Amino acid sequence: MYKNLCVPTLPGGKDMLNEPTKVALKEALQLAKATGYKGLEIRIEAVSKIVQETSIDYVKNLFSEAGIIPSGWELPGALPHWKGNYDMSWRRTEECFQTLLERLPLFAKVSRDIGCNRVFTWPVSYSDEMDYEENFKFHVKRLKPVVSILKDYNLRLGLEWMAPKTCRIGHKYEFNHDMKGALALAEAIDKDNVGLLLDSWHWHISQNTVEDIKKLRADQVVYVHFNDAPKGIPMDEYMDLERAVPGETGVIDLVGFLKALKEIGYDGPVEAAAPGAKTLENTSSVQEAAKICSDALTKLFKEAGIS
Repeated sequence: MYKNLCVPTLPGGKDMLNEPTKVALKEALQLAKATGYKGLEIRIEAVSKIVQETSIDYVKNLFSEAGIIPSGWELPGALPHWKGNYDMSWRRTEECFQTLLERLPLFAKVSRDIGCNRVFTWPVSYSDEMDYEENFKFHVKRLKPVVSILKDYNLRLGLEWMAPKTCRIGHKYEFNHDMKGALALAEAIDKDNVGLLLDSWHWHISQNTVEDIKKLRADQVVYVHFNDAPKGIPMDEYMDLERAVPGETGVIDLVGFLKALKEIGYDGPVEAAAPGAKTLENTSSVQEAAKICSDALTKLFKEAGIS
């Protein structure tokens, strides 16, 4: 396992990796190196554009010179605030979906060629149009061809789940919001390159356990998000974007979480993703926020016996 940096979740860092320029990528790599990370989450659209303007070797050299691994990327189209990719969301219209399928081979090839084989996405935990069964079939239909394209380039897809009850309130139908549901969807897609994005926040809120992790195979865990929860909030009242820096509150058993991952042989990125953490909101720079998360990961890695 290794410490991974996600710049857009840090205060002031939202747009850094979305800028398809050599300067922006160099700045992100320098930030990861300076603050003690081994990996960096990328925005595949931006990196693909840089590759087209330069070369695969140019981008590979940027990573190797910084000593940083390109760890993974989110399927385009998750949210409208990511620049330039909402027109190819697998969740939206058929036209958007077809645009994604048309562009995905290029993204997958670039990803493979720079040595990045992890991709992830997060099915929404509700619908106002489709009941559970209809929604499940929709997800399988949309994600199966996506996973097939990724498989052609030896890439793997991790499925996250949205656990907070507050995300589902006010919506007509519920959808998957725990590990069991995410695993069921992965099984229905029926490809050997689809598994989980395991997020300690959603794992905790859905009341999954360390033993649940130990039942997984290493290849079922594609990516890991790592964060703590605020103190004094009832489980049903957690808000998805109000988290805490790993180990800051001790609400989540993060050492047990890491030990379980170590036991099953997971060797991929562990990313401190703590949007809304008050500790980070009070920082004066992206670098300060990145260093706080890096130090928190180092401490917890040591407590879990991970070198």
